[in-house]
Amino acid sequence: MITHHSRNDSRSPWPLGLLFVALLVLLAACGDPPTAPEEELRNWVASGVEAAEAKERRRLVGMISPAYADARGNDKNAIGNTLRAYFMRMNNVRLITSIEDIQVIGESAAEVTIKVAMAGTHDGVLGFSADAYRFAFELERDGGEWQLISARWGEWGKELR
Repeated sequence: MITHHSRNDSRSPWPLGLLFVALLVLLAACGDPPTAPEEELRNWVASGVEAAEAKERRRLVGMISPAYADARGNDKNAIGNTLRAYFMRMNNVRLITSIEDIQVIGESAAEVTIKVAMAGTHDGVLGFSADAYRFAFELERDGGEWQLISARWGEWGKELR
């Protein structure tokens, strides 16, 4: 009989978490090879994730068109202010994303739907928060760069608005 001895019998959630992240990456890689615009949009999402995790508000706001408007009445400044408040409240931010769909319309428009699991630490009572959302982004290519022109979002499993 083989027995395993360890210093700590409690199981760490990290291996399961790493497996989950690896599966998301593999699922995102499956399917037909992306077209050039699709690849640009995947890079746009990755750049946004990187900026959010680094709490680089200016970089994120730079990804938004000056003409941004959404159904909730937000403009580019309102989104920038929301990001400022969120980043000030959070000590750190971590995102796990899964691109659900990319639709390229002509050469200058696109819709990207993603699922995002967000977690972070803060100085509140519990010390952390976690949420899961689904986003539908509308983008247009302006001067060779993709810019966010509108977005809808909602908690994972609920209607986007």
